[in-house]
Order: sequence, then C-alpha cells, then structure tokens
Amino acid sequence: MAAMNVFINGEQRTFEAIPTLAALIEHLGMKADRVAVELNRDIVQRTKWSETPLKDGDKLEIVHFVGGGRT
Repeated sequence: MAAMNVFINGEQRTFEAIPTLAALIEHLGMKADRVAVELNRDIVQRTKWSETPLKDGDKLEIVHFVGGGRT
C-alpha cells in the first residue's frame, strides 16, 4: 500500500492509504457523532463520509466537540 499525506488542522500526517473520510475518523479513534469535518474548504455531511474518498494532499479541518458542564 502506498503512503498518503494529508493535512489535519494544519499538521501534515502520513497514513497508509485510507480510502474514505469515515475510515480516517475511525482510524483516529474519534466518535463520529462528536466530530465535524471540512475537506478542502467544504463541510462534509456525516452521511457522506463513507462515500467521500481521501486523496494524497487533502486538507482537513476536524472539530471534535467535547461535552462539559458545570461541576
């Protein structure tokens, strides 16, 4: 498998070919229901992640929502 470079929140990361956005989120160990993703400046709906291919050089912004509250 060929390595691919993607930029996540401005940081270059190298992965063995990850075919889709859904696979990347899973690989990163993030909970899909707590994440919003922008791919090459376009927001990708969660329902489209499994059919959204990743390519070498893609730029992603990933926002991970964290629950909180009063203590």
